[in-house]
Amino acid sequence: MATTLVNFRMDSDLKKRMEYICDKIGMNLSTAFNIFANKFVQENGMPFSVNIDPFYSEENMKFLDESIKELNSGKIVTKSMDELEKMADE
Repeated sequence: MATTLVNFRMDSDLKKRMEYICDKIGMNLSTAFNIFANKFVQENGMPFSVNIDPFYSEENMKFLDESIKELNSGKIVTKSMDELEKMADE
């Protein structure tokens, strides 16, 4: 099987983290990318779901912004776990 050189850029911290994991499972980056490429071809696309994290949805971000405004305005009372447990015992 003929091989070819593929060059691409990635975040250096991501590369270090990936190299660390590859090392722990006994492979190198080239092997990991070849596994991905083979699976990509077998699946005829991404071998995993690529979704938008629902946490960052427009609706949720609006809810979080409103919650922060209420907290900052004093409309929300905060209690520590110790305070809540003490209240439950009363």
